[in-house]
Formats: sequence, C-alpha cells, structure tokens
Amino acid sequence: MASFFEQGFSEGEDEIPRRVPSLSDITLADIPPRLGLFPLPGALLLPGGRLPLNVFEPRYIALLEDALADRRLIGIIQPDSLAEDMDDLDEPDLHTIGTIGRITSFTERSDGTFSITLFGVCRFRLLRESGTDRGWRQGIVDASSFSADLVESEPSPLNRGELMEALRRYFAARRLRTNWPTIEEMDDDTLLLVLPMLVPFSPNEKQALLEAETLNDRAEVLLDLLARGME
Repeated sequence: MASFFEQGFSEGEDEIPRRVPSLSDITLADIPPRLGLFPLPGALLLPGGRLPLNVFEPRYIALLEDALADRRLIGIIQPDSLAEDMDDLDEPDLHTIGTIGRITSFTERSDGTFSITLFGVCRFRLLRESGTDRGWRQGIVDASSFSADLVESEPSPLNRGELMEALRRYFAARRLRTNWPTIEEMDDDTLLLVLPMLVPFSPNEKQALLEAETLNDRAEVLLDLLARGME
C-alpha cells in the first residue's frame, strides 16, 4: 500500500500548473508590460547568458523581493553615459535597450543582502518609465521586436580562426590572461555568448554588442571592438 506521502505527492502532480513557466517555455505572452529596472553601468546580460549579482541597496532589495513574489523577472539596463543628465547619480537617463533577466538562484545573507544569478531571457525596448512607491525604477517595456531571442537559433557561420586570432592579439596587447583551453572547447554560439561578457569592454562597447540584431551582427561588432582595442 502506498504511503500517505506517496499518495499525496505522486497522483496528478503533472496537472499542477506552474506560477511561472520553465525557461524553455517562456513566450512573449509571459513578458509583462511593466518591468522593474536594475540600472547597472558596465553590466552585460545577453539572452541565454547568466549574470551573478550582489544586491545590497535597499531599493534593489525591495525590487528583488517584489520580483521573487511575482514572475521573477528584472530588467537589466545600462545608464546612458552620453545623456545630458548623467549628473543625476540617483536616476540617470537609461539606454533604450536592455535584457530581461529571470532570477534562477538567490542566497540571502545574514545582513539582509542577497547574492543572485540572472538568466538572460530576451532583450526589451524601454518605452518610458513609470513611478512606483517602492523606491525602484519601473519601465513600460516592449519585447516584441526581440522575439527571436526566445527561440533556438541556427548555428551562426563564424570565421572562428579570425576571431580567435583577434582575441589572442587583444589579450596579449593588454597583458590579460584567460583559460585558453576552455575557450577553444566552446562551440561558436557559446563563444559569441561568453566573449562579450568576458572581455573587459567599456560600457558603450558592451551596449553595442547587446544591440547587435543577430549573432552574425554580434560577431562583426566583436571583431571590430577587438581590433580597436589594439590601436
């Protein structure tokens, strides 16, 4: 005879609906029109990538708690360094394109701060901001033009030799070190996901990589930035 726990947790468990879809099942319909914004200069989260963060400011702790209670989604977006009001350190102007991050893990420390990991779901366009009473910034967003981020793309035709040679010259010129065997084992699409987040590009250069429409476009931007970095 099955135990109480076996009866209680095995029968019909597949019929229990999830509050949030699995990462592979997310569609545009799961993207809310209003999104909490986490402005971070120099932070690059690409669709399919992962970004570890420490959350310690009270307003962003509030944002994290609110996101965990809802769809676990946060908008990672960079301040616009070319905007006119960059002197406003609390609420600088933002770029118009960011990435929706899904909270996939979090740890609360004894002092009330958090360590979290975000998974890049898809990019979004910031249409305008709307206020909240919780201290964090909220955006009216549209992800429809980035629907391709939600589906698995065909492998990109990449000139791998050219990219690896440019990367080696860049690292040598800047006296940087990395684990070359690990990089060489990555497939092409993984390279185009990892390298933009690994190489110490400037915030504006990272924004250019984020805004590249396709993987082929990202590869071209990446090669251009590596070449410029050796000038």
